[in-house]
Amino acid sequence: MKHCKLTFVALICSLLVIALMTYKFIISGETTVASDGRQALLLEPAERDLVLGEMRLFLRTVQQITQGVTEDNLELVAAAARDVGAAAQKAVPASLIKKLPLEFKKLGFDTHSKFDQLALDAQQFGDAKLALEQLSGLMTNCVACHEVYRIDPALEAGQ
Repeated sequence: MKHCKLTFVALICSLLVIALMTYKFIISGETTVASDGRQALLLEPAERDLVLGEMRLFLRTVQQITQGVTEDNLELVAAAARDVGAAAQKAVPASLIKKLPLEFKKLGFDTHSKFDQLALDAQQFGDAKLALEQLSGLMTNCVACHEVYRIDPALEAGQ
C-alpha cells in the first residue's frame, strides 16, 4: 500500500513538472510586460532580425497584392501571397518558436494560412474583390499582433 502511495505522489509530481514546462515553453513563451502595456517578446538580435524580416516581407506582400488587385493581375496576387504562406514558416528555428507565447504563434500560423487561402482563391477564382476582402481580414491579424506585442532585446530582461 505504501508503494502505491509513493508511486501516486511521483506521478502527480511528474505531471506537475510537465504542466509547468508546457506552460513555460509552449503557452507563455519568454515575455514581460513592456512600459507601454504590451507584451514584450524577449529575443536575441538574430531572432529579432528574423521576426522583423518576416514582418517586412508581409508588408511587401501586402503592397504586391494591392498592386495586383488594382491592375487586375490576380496571378501577381496569387504568387505574392503564396510566397508567405505556410511553407515560409519552415525557416523559423525551434529555439525561437519556444520563446513566443501561444497567442503570438496562433496569430502567425493563422496569418500564413490566410495568405495560402488568398493565393489559392486568387488563382482559382480570379476575383479581385474577394482578394481584397481576404487581405482586409488578414490585416486584422497584423493590427492585433502589433497592438499586443513588441520586441525587446533579451539582454534588457535582467536590467
